[in-house]
Amino acid sequence: MNYPCKIKTINLNLFYGEFQALKNINIKIPPKNITAIIGPSGCGKSTLLRCFNRMNDLIESVRTEGKVIIDNQNINLPETDLISLRRKVGMVFQRPNVFDLSVYENLAFGVKIHRLYRSKTKILEEIEHALESVGLWKELKDKLKKNAKNLTLDQQQRLCIARVIILKPEIILLDEPCSSLDPIATLKIEELLFQLKEKYTIVIVTHNMQQAARISQFCGFMLLGELVEFDTTEKIFTYPSDTRTENYITGKFG
Repeated sequence: MNYPCKIKTINLNLFYGEFQALKNINIKIPPKNITAIIGPSGCGKSTLLRCFNRMNDLIESVRTEGKVIIDNQNINLPETDLISLRRKVGMVFQRPNVFDLSVYENLAFGVKIHRLYRSKTKILEEIEHALESVGLWKELKDKLKKNAKNLTLDQQQRLCIARVIILKPEIILLDEPCSSLDPIATLKIEELLFQLKEKYTIVIVTHNMQQAARISQFCGFMLLGELVEFDTTEKIFTYPSDTRTENYITGKFG
């Protein structure tokens, strides 16, 4: 496939001590689309996702080989500014990880850390914009002093996405963001992601193949640390090139 590329890996390998978790991964992820990474548990999906903002660096005994290129820059080089990288490449985790603070402070926290805005008026404007972006402003505009831990799980997860958006990223990574949500809340998150792809490059790891089929435009199937196949979601789900992909999608294993 020939298409514009936002994220690219070249011969990417990752080791946890002696265990090789990723094996020679070569992938090209296009901008302003939703790309889904699917595969059985333990196949390396989340590990690959964390390579895109070097979150794996926080794990002891991790060793990475190969290149991860974002906007023509190899982020695996030692001189990479990780704070700037993780602002550009935001991440939302499996369970909502809101801080035990007010809604306002959850959103202002990153703004203050990165010293983006000094004016309280400007910070409030950006909070309003971020909450609008995730469909929460009307629900929470009068509850900004409320502890975020008291929100519903759906609201907490959308708040986590807003916390990423307020830092003006270009890429949003999501690691099974709906696994703790009920079907109605899941649908809300999916609708939100579909809107956000107009502005952001989105990569989502999901164990839910129906979700991948519903919301993504591109899809990669991983197995035992290898990227077996990467293509448009339509092709992956209708006529995959590799029998292992077909067997997984049709439920013969997984």
